[in-house]
Formats: sequence, structure tokens, C-alpha cells
Amino acid sequence: MKTFQKFQNNIENIPTITSWYLADLSEAKGKQELFTKQSPQKLKVLREHALIESAVSSNRIEGVLVDQKRVATVVFGKTHLKDRDEEEVRCYRTALDWIHKEGTRIPITEKTILKLHQMSRGEIWDAGKYKRKDVDIIEKLPGGKERVRFKTVGHSKTPDFMNELVDDWQEALKERKIHPLIALGAFNLDFLCIHPFRDGNGRISRLLLLVQCYVLGIEVGRYISLERLIEQNKERYYETLQQSSQGWHEGKHDPWPYINYLLYVLKTAYQEFENRVGQIKSPRGAKTELITQAVKQQEGVFQVSDIQRNCSGASLDLIRLTFKNLKAQGVIDCIEHGKYAKWMKVNPKRKSKG
Repeated sequence: MKTFQKFQNNIENIPTITSWYLADLSEAKGKQELFTKQSPQKLKVLREHALIESAVSSNRIEGVLVDQKRVATVVFGKTHLKDRDEEEVRCYRTALDWIHKEGTRIPITEKTILKLHQMSRGEIWDAGKYKRKDVDIIEKLPGGKERVRFKTVGHSKTPDFMNELVDDWQEALKERKIHPLIALGAFNLDFLCIHPFRDGNGRISRLLLLVQCYVLGIEVGRYISLERLIEQNKERYYETLQQSSQGWHEGKHDPWPYINYLLYVLKTAYQEFENRVGQIKSPRGAKTELITQAVKQQEGVFQVSDIQRNCSGASLDLIRLTFKNLKAQGVIDCIEHGKYAKWMKVNPKRKSKG
């Protein structure tokens, strides 16, 4: 949509802070598998906490409140719900269950977006349906007065805008002209500016954020509530959204404040995840496994320096030793010796024929 259109002919200048976030997230993603193998019981507790925090925080951002004493009952129980607020929290939990269960199998389509809205809104007349009249973002001012803070896309144009937004996302992942995480931020911003539903847009944007993270191989949202982190930084959320939505209709907006905010949330989630899981007992063994995983992710020819960039803290000696062991195991082979030696993964089929 409008943000994707700004990035259509590639991004000429990526802000320095954005580049830092992307580098940090690339490193964190590289460690992800290593950390998720630790302490199954601890990870189970993290998943349960994240589910509760996500369901409560995402709704609380929108003013939907539940008695703290009934939170666990509302989220996990099957008892009768007292009011509409409790229903909305449980419905959001249902949507989260589906996302965590299906993960990368959920496609980003209009059908998925409407399904998430229907699941999270429960028994309400327009659940799973686009808005039927124009709905603007209204700001309440001191003294009871109101003003239009942002004029969203008109209801008659909403289906076309949503169809184009989904197409832009799919094309961005296919063409790889922009970094996938930048595409994630662009999608989220455009979705909120379109504001396709009468109610629940913020919550759907956060559910879609989780789905898209799975699509991009980022699973930290399974263990750390992204919604809670957004709520804890709610003022920055609204501030960056307002900054990046100004001039959106004309394509003259600055998307970077909001995109950087989302990248900050993901980076914070990874930092918290590593802190909660705890340090690995065997640092050397952990780094060796991290190096091995980085090697397995390589395509074509690679060098020691390529692995070192993705394995912060791993020494050159340890990388070379790991390479030696992997070569002995028949996993990789050296195709060019010397100071800047070049390596390739061994093709199992080719190996078996030899």
C-alpha cells in the first residue's frame, strides 16, 4: 500500500538505527534454535505466561479490562464469562492458540485477516467483516472536545486497499527488494492506516504481527508476549504511529519511526527471552552448536568470516576447529585453501555416489 509504494523502487537510504536493529535481530534469530532447546519445563512456563500476557495486554491497550483475580480463569478456564470484556479476552486467546499451533502454515491473505477478526471478536454482528461506514481515529481533548486525529480509508475503498496490501506483502517476500522485517513494519503501518474494521483494528494488527513473525522464522513471540511489550511502551507506540501516519494518504509520510518501534519491540523480546531462559551451562559447547547451525544455513561458497559475523563471541580458533570437525564428519569440504579458504556444504547425494 502507501508505505510499500514508497519502497517500490528499492530503499535508497535506510536509517542507521534501522540497520542496527536488523543486525541485532539477525544475530538473535541465529541463536533462537539454541535457546529453544534449553529447559523444556521452563519454556512451557514461558509459553503459558506469554499467552496470558498477550490476551490481557492487547485488549487492555484498547480499554478492555478484566478483573486480575479472574485472568487465569478467563484465559484458560471453561466457566461462564461475566461480561463482554471477558469474552473479548478469551476470544483473543483462541486466536493466539490457532496462530501458535499453525505457525508458518498460516498464509497472509484477506481470508486469514477476516478469520482472525472473526475469532478474536466473538459473538458480535460484524465479526469477520470489513467496516460498512467510514470510521476515523478520534482524539479526545481536555474539556470533552474531540478532533479527527487521522482520517482512515473510506469503507467503499477498504476491500481494494486490503487486497493491494496483501499483494504488496507477498510480492515483497518474493522479490526481496526490501528486507523482510522492513516489509513487516510497512504492512503493519499500512494496515492501521487503512483501518479496515469498525472495531478491533489494533488487536488484529498485533495478531498479524505474530503471524508474520512466524512466516519470517521469528518465534520469540511464542515465549515472550509482544503485546505486553507494546503495552509497556504504549506512549511510544501511539507517538510513532502518529508520526508515521502523517501524510500517509498522499504517500508523503515518514514510515521509519513506526517501523523502528516494531523492530525495537522484537529486539527487546529476544533480549528478555535470553535473560529468562538463562545462560547455557557450557559456553564452549553452546558456541560450537551455534557455529554448526550457522554453517547449515549457508548457501553456496562461504568463508570463516561469514560465520563469524553471525556468531558473536565465537573466536576464530573455535570456528576453525568446528570446521575441521564438520569436515571430518563429511558435512562440509574445503574447496580452496589458504588465508581466505573457501568452503561448501557436502551434497549428501553426491557423497553417497562417491
